[in-house]
Amino acid sequence: MEYALFAIIAYLLGSIPSGLIIGKYGYDTDIREHGSGNLGGTNTFRVLGIKAGLIVTSADILKGTLATVLPLLFGAEVITLIIGIFAVIGHMYPIFAGFKGGKAVATSGGVILGVNPIIFFILLATFFLALYISKYVSLSSMISGVVGIVATLIAQDFGLTIVITLFTLFVIYRHRSNIKRIMNKTEPKITWM
Repeated sequence: MEYALFAIIAYLLGSIPSGLIIGKYGYDTDIREHGSGNLGGTNTFRVLGIKAGLIVTSADILKGTLATVLPLLFGAEVITLIIGIFAVIGHMYPIFAGFKGGKAVATSGGVILGVNPIIFFILLATFFLALYISKYVSLSSMISGVVGIVATLIAQDFGLTIVITLFTLFVIYRHRSNIKRIMNKTEPKITWM
């Protein structure tokens, strides 16, 4: 019963469309109609700028973290990583935005932050290093996932290894079109780093 309850809460938290809310109410813009059409932080950065992008990315991270730590606050006897997966699913397929959401990078990171902050900061450092070198947000996200798998194997946190592997597969699957554009050299590069 606890699993069902917190899984539903996590899914609903993940379904909160941060990019849509910030875009519509802060900038009178539906970001689904601009850029990549994606509801995530990357498209928000491109369409609405750095301030909006930071707000949306932070909110998306927070969704994952909150979904993961909420059961602990209520003393629920559940595996929080499993609950966190539902927040990621909610972000990708949000009930509040027609089941068309973001690519789950930030929300996945939020789940990891709620479970193992050290691994989260390793992933964050990896992301920015890869971004500095490649200028591709999508590639940096995928590289971070792979590094996360290796880091959790070294730390012998095998439960987290399984979940990060799932998250990485989600991220790669959601970035199929980006991978094609990278191979064709048509993927947009960031210009601010």
